[in-house]
Amino acid sequence: MTPDDVSANPSWPEGFTALLADYERHLAAERDLSRHSIRAYRGDVADLLEHLIRLGHDDLESLDIRGLRSWLAKQQSLGKSRSTMSRRATAARVFTAWAQRTGRISTDPGALLASPRPHKSLPGVLGQSDTRAVLDAAAVAADDGSPIGLRDLAIMELLYATGIRVGELCALDIDDIDTSRRVVRVFGKGRKERSVPYGVPASHALRRWLDEARPQLARQGSGPAVFLGARGGRIDQRAVRRLVHERIAVVDAPDLSPHGLRHTAATHLLEGGADLRSVQELLGHASLATTQIYTHISTDRLRSAYEQAHPRA
Repeated sequence: MTPDDVSANPSWPEGFTALLADYERHLAAERDLSRHSIRAYRGDVADLLEHLIRLGHDDLESLDIRGLRSWLAKQQSLGKSRSTMSRRATAARVFTAWAQRTGRISTDPGALLASPRPHKSLPGVLGQSDTRAVLDAAAVAADDGSPIGLRDLAIMELLYATGIRVGELCALDIDDIDTSRRVVRVFGKGRKERSVPYGVPASHALRRWLDEARPQLARQGSGPAVFLGARGGRIDQRAVRRLVHERIAVVDAPDLSPHGLRHTAATHLLEGGADLRSVQELLGHASLATTQIYTHISTDRLRSAYEQAHPRA
């Protein structure tokens, strides 16, 4: 059982069960996190509380830095990656800070907890020729005018054109699309709103989907969702991930997830000369450091500029 699967155990002390429920309400009501983030944070904290109970603790006040470190050491012994351990250390710090702020503990042991540094790996991306081949193949598949084909083309074009997250795409409503200005309104992590432009090919694909194909799939309960599943409900993330894998497999390009298309869009923007701050804003990154990982992929462009500009290149 992974920490994300952990829930309050009936054998827990009553205080721990109530504590976990209060914390989940805080994440939903006060921090306005997504369901995915709430599930991840809650799972990490539940696993921490389970560890404390195994150590013989029955109240949160007995939690100290040694208890937190032994919990992380346990994760390491289970072979968890450094990035997973770093995330769980962050979850513990957020939780203990909340517990102290709300008077549930007198001191904050999480403030003393350091995070294991995660390894920064370069994200996988498609080259521009492979991307073009994938989108051309999706367009060919939509030539028969089938609603699923037109939907899939619009999804592929929009993911690449905007670099939005798969969850952001699935959450789009009709009113979020400004077809005249070619701008999509997105609610990202923490419900932060941003506007992202998209280009002409994505505009054509989106118009065909909205005007011709979506009405064929829409049902009474479809609501305002932009993208619909085969049964007329709002499309879910698993369906989008599946169709992205399928569309890329057609041209034998390196397999990527929807997040890989996001990486691809960011990389191609930088290769085309976009500045890092603009890419940060388009992607909705809270920190510029998150966006900077894409600069490592664009060394070819930098080397080309160097060789053209430097007198002794």
